[in-house]
Amino acid sequence: MIILFGVFIRYNEESDTHWVEHRKANNISSDIENDFYFRYPSFQDVHVMIFVGFGFLMTFLKRYSFGAVGFNFLIAAFGLQWALLMQGWFHSLDYTDGKIKIGVENLINADFCVAGCLIAYGAVLGKVSPVQLMVMTLFGVTLFAVEEYIILNLIHARDAGGSMVIHTFGGYYGLSISWMLYRPNLDQSSRLQGSCYHSDVFAMIGTLFLWMFWPSFNSAITDHGDGQHRAAINTYLALASTVLTTVAISSLFQKHGKLDMVHIQNSTLAGGVAVGTAAEFMLMPYGSLIVGFCCGIISTLGYIYLTPFMEKHLKIQDTCGIHNLHAMPGVIGGIVGAITAAAATESVYGREGLVNTFDFEGAFKDMVPTRQGGHQAAGLCVAICFGIGGGILVGCILRLPIWGDAADDNCFDDESYWELPEDEESVPPILQYNNHMRNKDVGEEQQINHDPIRSPLAPSYAPLHQHLKGGGDAIQAPDMNPRRGDKNRAFTPVSQKRPLSGTL
Repeated sequence: MIILFGVFIRYNEESDTHWVEHRKANNISSDIENDFYFRYPSFQDVHVMIFVGFGFLMTFLKRYSFGAVGFNFLIAAFGLQWALLMQGWFHSLDYTDGKIKIGVENLINADFCVAGCLIAYGAVLGKVSPVQLMVMTLFGVTLFAVEEYIILNLIHARDAGGSMVIHTFGGYYGLSISWMLYRPNLDQSSRLQGSCYHSDVFAMIGTLFLWMFWPSFNSAITDHGDGQHRAAINTYLALASTVLTTVAISSLFQKHGKLDMVHIQNSTLAGGVAVGTAAEFMLMPYGSLIVGFCCGIISTLGYIYLTPFMEKHLKIQDTCGIHNLHAMPGVIGGIVGAITAAAATESVYGREGLVNTFDFEGAFKDMVPTRQGGHQAAGLCVAICFGIGGGILVGCILRLPIWGDAADDNCFDDESYWELPEDEESVPPILQYNNHMRNKDVGEEQQINHDPIRSPLAPSYAPLHQHLKGGGDAIQAPDMNPRRGDKNRAFTPVSQKRPLSGTL
């Protein structure tokens, strides 16, 4: 990577020391006109989303938080370097000297490229090795750069927020890889596939960072002025609408009207995904609310019904549910973008507004909105094809038995690849031992009468003492997740437990 950067990468004119000469030659009056001051605030927000938002969103697994944040960090840092090269060869190559000229906008685009790979990571979270992730990212960034060039440059589709280029591609790329890496015996790790209270809280931190900064994500590379302003407003409203809809649908379809944290962590973001393509169009505020409303319903119902169906019948094990958060909303975003573009009129946009919004210049100066709508639909098809086809191809490579992936019973466990603190090592299961010397009624009577604690200083010896004396009913199995409580109290006998109605 260092050699490639040394050969190809250079600063662009706005980050080079020759900026002063460039400013004078182009009658630029102030350094404020440098693109850095327009783009860097958005770059900061997008960067936080990539490393904090995506990383913490995937910490919901109770024994895979290190892998979620740590491997997210790894593949993002690797991916953005490779993305600067791949995207540079397609978009920023200076043919006069053969160098790739980069500035702050290139950094934003590299983060966008990495986002597609992180989305794909969500489908295989906890089931692949770090080496497999690196290979997946290497090919993912390469495929992303190619499909981005085809969609944006050759087809001339507009996709400021990446509903098609980022989310649709990344979603189906990850799902296809997961399908190729299907594990029929993954239920051997079923004890680790769930979440616990604190892991869901950490995941919610990622959700909030993503939710707050998504307007910056969708507006980061739009044109200065009204386009960027409009993209932020549309995204803001779509996200707000999605939250209300998700809460309502989750409560409606869950038992006793309770909320499912899975829906709140994920489906509340679907509106930001779906409004991405049309974010800079004249979608109108009420249109943004409608998009968010529809995505809240579809994404939440997807988690309830579609994810189990896909695992059972299609053999797609989607750990994070990226089909409901990224793939389906991305497709919806592509469709909304095509309809909005085709419906654009000069009376709404103005002649200059149409040219500026849809970039009707150069080879596309004679383009009309209805044709632009068709180009938007074609771009969506390209994203889906690249995602599925590329995922199947990369999945075939990752199936080779050379990558050191974990066994089925070691999936979703940090201990496979991380040194854990001593008090956090995986605890082997301990069965409940029943005392058959006394009948069940006597044991229950002792529990009700609150048999006193015999050895408060050494509670782990109390069950053995009870067993030798013929007392007590059973030894309670410890909590299999040490993070939920004090492991030194794991062997407290049932007879020592206070009743729910007792006083402290």
